[in-house]
Amino acid sequence: MTDSNKQTVVVIGKLVLISAFAALLLGLTYIPTSAQLEENIIAAQKEILSGLMPNAQNFEPVEGAENAEGEREILYYRAVDDSGNIMGYAFFQEQRGSQGQIIVAGAVDSSFSNVLGMDVLSHEETPGLGARITTQEFQSQFRDIPVSQLALSSSGGSIDALTGATISSRAVVNALDTKIGEIEEAEA
Repeated sequence: MTDSNKQTVVVIGKLVLISAFAALLLGLTYIPTSAQLEENIIAAQKEILSGLMPNAQNFEPVEGAENAEGEREILYYRAVDDSGNIMGYAFFQEQRGSQGQIIVAGAVDSSFSNVLGMDVLSHEETPGLGARITTQEFQSQFRDIPVSQLALSSSGGSIDALTGATISSRAVVNALDTKIGEIEEAEA
């Protein structure tokens, strides 16, 4: 083996050792970091839900079946008062909009008669058009409205679609309507 080949082998060996050491360090920091990240996500979700239902003392998760990893997905939350009485239900729902996925948080009362409110958490809608689903003006239409009126006004409901953004407006309404229906069926 020539000196040039020996130097190449030494350099490659050093790179492999450095890479293995870096991978070990990343692995050691991933576990505690991911646990803290999960706690932060749960705290942020509860804060969002508290904004929709400020009188609720706790949000009890309702879980679905176990997935392949042995984890259970949270389907929705039962909002309870300090005596444990159900005040309503809160949830997160994803719906396809005009440009991509829209994620909303919503709340409905315990009798499924009134939508208590909603908040758009993320979206990929067109700036200046569909992105206006995040405005206070649009979102305030969903505060304390009868579930029976949860439709666009063009379809007989009480929600005014955003001009130039009917698809985005309809996606928000459909996300809420679909999830409320699922929760009502599950709680029956």
